[in-house]
Amino acid sequence: MSFKKIDLSECTFNPCKLIGKDWMLLTAGTADNCNTMTASWGQIGVLWNRDVFTCYIRPNRYTYEFVEKNELFTASFFGEEYRDALKFCGSKSGRDYDKAKETGLTPIDIEGTAAFDEANMIFVCRKLYKDSLKEEGFLTDDGIANTFFSSDPYHERYIAEIVAVYVKE
Repeated sequence: MSFKKIDLSECTFNPCKLIGKDWMLLTAGTADNCNTMTASWGQIGVLWNRDVFTCYIRPNRYTYEFVEKNELFTASFFGEEYRDALKFCGSKSGRDYDKAKETGLTPIDIEGTAAFDEANMIFVCRKLYKDSLKEEGFLTDDGIANTFFSSDPYHERYIAEIVAVYVKE
């Protein structure tokens, strides 16, 4: 199938459902050498007079290495029929598995970075800012830090400009 490039302002979706319930694949690299991971945390908005996408990646994730090495990454969104593929990509490491081969997803090059042909929508993102979440940053004592960071490292936050949006034709 082919993709059509559109303006983000043409999109009509609920970002809480799209990110938090439907999930996405964060991918960096090229179609021939990329890694991807499932994510369900993120934001879409406006910052510094730009359309931005914010995502969170733990530094022990293999995808983190690819995002660090590249200026661009993608957020790819899928239909429910790909839920098992997203579950696999969120629970297995690209260090140990060829995620595309295991899930049947097809890596493609788009605007100089990797995404997947089976996606319904793809954000191409250019990194603008990065910082670390940390325990002392929490303003409440309602258990978030213990619940999400008791044994895993804190996430790195990436704020990226959405430089292109593609939807299936």
